[in-house]
Amino acid sequence: MEIWRVKDELVCTRRVPGLKSASLRVLQGLKGNIEVATDPVGVPVGKWVFTTLGSAARLAMPDPTVTTDLTICGIIEGWEE
Repeated sequence: MEIWRVKDELVCTRRVPGLKSASLRVLQGLKGNIEVATDPVGVPVGKWVFTTLGSAARLAMPDPTVTTDLTICGIIEGWEE
């Protein structure tokens, strides 16, 4: 698991069928790296979150057939950088 800050929502008008209609968020890590994650919890921009990756990321989605390798698992309350 890693900690990230949600920088923005990512809207894609075309996507692979395996991604289905999963919400996407742009995340920024503590070292400034940027990633895109599926968001089954509806995180607003600016919040800190923790994620899971790899095959566990698919299992964290409500539909485990969604093809993702990075999923937001929860919102962190009270985190300071």
